[in-house]
Amino acid sequence: MTSRHGWILAIAVIAAATAAAPREQDTEAAITAARQWLAVVDAGDYAESWRQAAAYLRNAVPVERLQQSLKAVRAPLGAVISRTLLSAVYQKSLPGAPDGEYVVIQFRTSFENKKEAVETLTPMLETDGVWRVSGYYIR
Repeated sequence: MTSRHGWILAIAVIAAATAAAPREQDTEAAITAARQWLAVVDAGDYAESWRQAAAYLRNAVPVERLQQSLKAVRAPLGAVISRTLLSAVYQKSLPGAPDGEYVVIQFRTSFENKKEAVETLTPMLETDGVWRVSGYYIR
């Protein structure tokens, strides 16, 4: 009897590890997408950041409004000095957003004119299998 329970436990551990692996890969892919999107924002190319964003963001925010918002928020901060990953949490559901696959990512960022800020990005997995940023917040 103990042997059978041992096998059941082993199967459960293997199943959990197999299920976790895609989430880790998804989380890494989402972090990469977030960093690439931030590089465009850091360069001041806000129109391109809109083009590279998730359809969800593009449908909710016209390009001109995103450009104005990012310019108003980011330009006064100056250049990025450093950016460190604080957290990345995989989610299937977020308040006010359709169910899907998301990773809520936080970076501790130091800017020329603001020594410590937290940037929160939310990449989502789109139907084409690509992670794209669907939300950005800085405090």
